[in-house]
Amino acid sequence: MSFTILVIEDEKMLAKSIQKFLSGYGYEALTAEDGELGLKLAREMRPDLVFLDMRLPKIEGMELLKKIKELDPSIYVIVITAYGSIESAVEAMKLGAYDYIRKPVDLDELKLLADRVQEMVRLRQELSYYRDRASKRFGLRDIIGQCEKMQLVLKRIGQIAELDIGKGGEALTVLITGETGTGKELVARAIHYASRRAQGPFIEVNCTAIPTNLLEVELFGYEKGAFTDAKTSKMGLFEAADQGTLFLDEIGDLDQSLQGKLLKAIEEKVVRRIGGLRDRQIDVRILAATNKDLDKALREGSFRRDLYYRLKVLTIDLPPLRERGEDILLLAQYFLKKFSARYNKSMKKLSERTLKVLTTYPWPGNVRELSHVLERAVLLVDSEEIQPEHLGLGSLSQVKNLAAQINLEEEPVINFPPGGIILDQLERQIILQALKHTNWNRVQAARLLGLTRDTLRYRMEKFGITPPESGV
Repeated sequence: MSFTILVIEDEKMLAKSIQKFLSGYGYEALTAEDGELGLKLAREMRPDLVFLDMRLPKIEGMELLKKIKELDPSIYVIVITAYGSIESAVEAMKLGAYDYIRKPVDLDELKLLADRVQEMVRLRQELSYYRDRASKRFGLRDIIGQCEKMQLVLKRIGQIAELDIGKGGEALTVLITGETGTGKELVARAIHYASRRAQGPFIEVNCTAIPTNLLEVELFGYEKGAFTDAKTSKMGLFEAADQGTLFLDEIGDLDQSLQGKLLKAIEEKVVRRIGGLRDRQIDVRILAATNKDLDKALREGSFRRDLYYRLKVLTIDLPPLRERGEDILLLAQYFLKKFSARYNKSMKKLSERTLKVLTTYPWPGNVRELSHVLERAVLLVDSEEIQPEHLGLGSLSQVKNLAAQINLEEEPVINFPPGGIILDQLERQIILQALKHTNWNRVQAARLLGLTRDTLRYRMEKFGITPPESGV
């Protein structure tokens, strides 16, 4: 990594000694003997680090510091001050100087400071690179969908991203709902990287993956001595996400003992570490996601009503894949291209029968399941075309039967009786057949019908369908 240092010092012997010393350690260093030349070189070379003497001819050191920071705030400045002039060094740090070093200059101390700044610049560049890559990877362009429901989701993401008015303002909470595998994390990241918080951290916490007692420690941090193993203080994830976004995945599974503390953190914008005595101010946008029915959780008393309404200020409901129509084929082509490039495989085609199977299968695992199915097919299929039996959807016989039921040439033929049919009666019969076929298991029946469990329950109530007394 290229790292340049500018030494602005009117004592020529000292300036040359510093330059020679730093060059011996591989640093690219230039010198300037007055403030005017120093400013000119700073404009031309945009150094990473400036060692700046406070007493200079032509442009005085404090004024030059202001001009350099105006030129480029990312330039690190370390002031060189004479013994007894600590007050000016402190004033310089208030104006943006990173640190100071006293005369007579200790070259080893000077190198230590240069090494430290070089590492900070490296980390800053690396962080900028990964943030840029993440913003491209998790941007709106990576949310594939042309169906009406997904277009509404994309529109809502754009609206929400613009609503965060930044530091000191109200960072509105967002609740993202949808079945497992519908892409809730992708939507959360898209909101973050499309918002003013894109340069801040994005921190994800899965509320089901961490035990309750450890989750509190992770979220709020702790002070030294708070418990037996607390040898040092630790910052919590709320503090770590300051100026950015904290994504609480599977919020519906959050233990009730933590729900009250979460509510306080959101409403008052403060957190208190475990064992701490003071509140710490935070500026964090909260995004939460769940695949659970929170309305049902409210009725059962397992989720706080006040927290629910605080989280549900803005909502995004992601549709299951089976309700997205032709998006299934768009996503299939996207995953084929993605995994072919990742594993250096030739791009395969999906046969006509496979395309029909993809659009007929109910996809209980949603987009995540489709992704895994096509990744496996790309890795294992040697032929140019991917056939239905290559998808691994259930047993081989089930896939063949599903493919056999699909007539590629003809539309389904319905023999209408002379008096016609009543559509509601037909729908009622289909639902009854699915329930009987699954021994009244509503989850399996809903999957067979391509419905959510809630939709099936609604339609059962609509048609007065009740399970037999001995049924499940």
